[in-house]
Amino acid sequence: MERNLYREQILSFKPYVPGKSIDDAKAEYGLSRMEKLASNENPLGPSPKAVEEMKRELERVNLYPDPEASALKLKLADKLGVEPDAIVVGNGGEQILQLIAQTFINPGDEAVMADATFDMYASSVSFLGGIPVRIPLQKMKHDIVGFAKAVTDRAKLMYICNPNNPTGNIVTKAEIDRLICQIPEDIILVFDEAYYDFAKADPDYPNSLDLLAKRPNTVILRTFSKIAGIAGVRIGYAVTSVGHARQMSKIKPTFNVNRLALAAATGAAEDGGHIRRTVELNDASMRMMEAFFEKHKLEYVRSYANFVFVDLGMDSRMVFEELMKRGVIVRPGFNWGFVDWIRVSTGTLEQTQFFLDKLKELIVRESRN
Repeated sequence: MERNLYREQILSFKPYVPGKSIDDAKAEYGLSRMEKLASNENPLGPSPKAVEEMKRELERVNLYPDPEASALKLKLADKLGVEPDAIVVGNGGEQILQLIAQTFINPGDEAVMADATFDMYASSVSFLGGIPVRIPLQKMKHDIVGFAKAVTDRAKLMYICNPNNPTGNIVTKAEIDRLICQIPEDIILVFDEAYYDFAKADPDYPNSLDLLAKRPNTVILRTFSKIAGIAGVRIGYAVTSVGHARQMSKIKPTFNVNRLALAAATGAAEDGGHIRRTVELNDASMRMMEAFFEKHKLEYVRSYANFVFVDLGMDSRMVFEELMKRGVIVRPGFNWGFVDWIRVSTGTLEQTQFFLDKLKELIVRESRN
């Protein structure tokens, strides 16, 4: 009998499926223009201060990066009002999620999460022999009652994607307060706040740092990818209790974040102007799409992020292909079990109008069939 050489979890592992690249889509459809509104990237480009810091660092890439990310952690600690030792810096949000699972999950441990939400929660847990416990959305929102009821003696982690990906809506402060009262204190509550800067102005959005101060078994994930426009260099961070941060830091690769990424994040952390302009553009682009959806009587979820989830009443596989033929890449909802929905990122006003024009062509075509 042939011996299996692979880790058991690899055989059933479902890897994350990224969006199609612009170059691949152009080549496939023979187009000179292709607007990618599928990966929630910053249409303004990178923070100018991030670019300046990276340029300054280029002459020093022969040297290993600081394994402690000390300068960045000091800057973030001052900004967030936490201790530097409470911060763990990682190679993008994905590595932070892997570190969380590797720190807390033993085989058989359970992790409660929404269905649908960011796929990497389930994959990072299941790869370690943990069990993802998926709670279906209720009216497109996290089912807080269902989350509390799902907790068993084996539950270790609970993921709250806030705003949620792919729906874009938030779990409110009142809902989080109710949840906290219903779950054991030893559950590690993970807030994925990758889209924090787009949502934080809403008065109903919870202050997770306040919660962390009262509840040490909390981990907050944030990233520079979206708001600062530096997704390509891969850097994110977690804020948690000092004790948890020390355990997470034990297992991170020694030089897990490169010199350019550290420099970019240090610059981006000071670039309030770029952040403000990004949020303003996002709001304007979102209002354009909402007005179009309402005019054409399309159901959508009110978004607090830089993307929107909309029901087109057409198979999302077909919509995905037809929009690519017309020069626009979106994310089809069938990936999350929503056959007629798509997720589309905000872009520049020109990009957004281009998408809406192409979507209108498709709607008109389908109405004639």
